[in-house]
Amino acid sequence: MVTKLSQVKSAMNAEDWTEALRIAARFPRLGEQKVAITRAWTAISNRPLYEQMGHDVDELFSVGVAALKSRYS
Repeated sequence: MVTKLSQVKSAMNAEDWTEALRIAARFPRLGEQKVAITRAWTAISNRPLYEQMGHDVDELFSVGVAALKSRYS
């Protein structure tokens, strides 16, 4: 059975971090990594807006990837 968690882990193994963030950002329980993961996904999907607000999207992405690794590795 293919679950959302298995899809996240598969994307992480393939180093497809954008896909892993996209799926994981919709999970209801992400613990203390919730803010980093959801912020990373929204920054990626709304890059111009986040850049306009003065955020470093690449840094938010890196923090989100680190949060994914911490949560699911």
